[in-house]
Amino acid sequence: MRRLLALLAALLAIAFPAFAGEPATDERLVQLRSERSALQARADGAARLTLFQPLRIAGFLTDALSAREGAAGRALDALSPPRREAFTALLSLNDTLKEALAYPGDGARARARQAADRAAKALDALADDHGPLVLQVSPRAVPPRRNGGELALVPQDPPVPPDDAELHLPTAAPPHADKEIPSTVRYAPEFVEAAGEDPAVEIEIAGLRLAGDGPASLSIGGWRGEATVAPERLRFSVPRRAFATDANRTGLSIGLLALRSGGRLVTFDVPFLVLPDRPGSVALDQQLRWTVPESNTLLSPEIMVRAAAGETRSLRRCFNPPEGWRFDKKDRRVVIVERLGWLGDESDPTLNGGTVEFAQDEKPEQVCLIVSAKPVTAGARTATIGRFEATLARDQTQEKSVQSGVRALDWNETLRLPLEPEAVERKLYIRLFGEVVRTFDDPISSDPLPSGLPFLRITREDNMLVLQADPSAGP
Repeated sequence: MRRLLALLAALLAIAFPAFAGEPATDERLVQLRSERSALQARADGAARLTLFQPLRIAGFLTDALSAREGAAGRALDALSPPRREAFTALLSLNDTLKEALAYPGDGARARARQAADRAAKALDALADDHGPLVLQVSPRAVPPRRNGGELALVPQDPPVPPDDAELHLPTAAPPHADKEIPSTVRYAPEFVEAAGEDPAVEIEIAGLRLAGDGPASLSIGGWRGEATVAPERLRFSVPRRAFATDANRTGLSIGLLALRSGGRLVTFDVPFLVLPDRPGSVALDQQLRWTVPESNTLLSPEIMVRAAAGETRSLRRCFNPPEGWRFDKKDRRVVIVERLGWLGDESDPTLNGGTVEFAQDEKPEQVCLIVSAKPVTAGARTATIGRFEATLARDQTQEKSVQSGVRALDWNETLRLPLEPEAVERKLYIRLFGEVVRTFDDPISSDPLPSGLPFLRITREDNMLVLQADPSAGP
């Protein structure tokens, strides 16, 4: 009896993998498609920019496996090697995407990109398998609206009632009533032509066996159109208005590609990154520092030297400048305040041959003065009083910050920020699409500054920092 039950369990596990404790491949793919939608909904602005391609590859691989498995109900081990490897790569990519969204960081994003590369190779390996296959879709990003950044209406201030007007309480509006905001059309002169509709977005889907059993269609928003078929390619011309667009933030627009293959309907999700009307803003702060020479005159204390009758005496004194200052030795002089001499009780300054002079062996940072008293006549007493005057110099450091203020980026115009040559420190702030914030410290080098940000080019021209929002510079 036990052998019979074991054999029955083994047969059930082969025929119905769910009984073995593991869901069948087609059931697991349904879960993965649901998880993919949840991951796309969780992705914020920064994640949409950095993880858009891994999310797109995960979608292509999920839909490719779903188109091949259908309702087969097979276990993973029962799949062919290319499908099994593709399924394993898809599970790994899905796990790394979850990690990158839950714990955003450079390491998690790098692991997601590596898993996406492995998944892309597994997707290419399905080329020899039967069934339709989407390999590439262009463009990745839908360009911004041509005139979306311009205002069409200008709000008006509400009318001011006269002073003698009677006041009445407003009646309560219905809970869901729309409030009317008074506005007026912006004035435009006659010579300005009205802007036409944005050009259509030309979408090309490359893959294998996409022609199917009938015309393929693509649905985006409220628009649906059939493909123009080329060899291994489907082309669609989609009106730009079909893509929902935010004024300041990127959006994720999901197109649904539908075609018939082998008598059954097969669908592929085709995500597009939709660029906003306004790309963002920047600000540049610069710290300037320079030196201004400053000078002052130092008057040294008076030094007196006395010599007894018939003797010669001298006194050496050295002086250091005040802290932060230095002596300008090219601008100094000695001063003989007084020379005194006595012979007996008679006073005669000519009896003193003493001197006041600078020492020749003084240190570079010092001023040394030698004052001497020397009798001219034997028996004379002498006294000499001397000092020096010197110019003190120092370099006074001055600082000033120069701020550019918040400057708006524009898709159609280049933004140039002047770089101050005297700047010793700079900080560049970038807010892209309202959600992606980057700060660059000390961008002083003359080399091109790598932004590391999609859709933004940063270069240098002489003393200018040049920033250009570019829809073609995508991830």
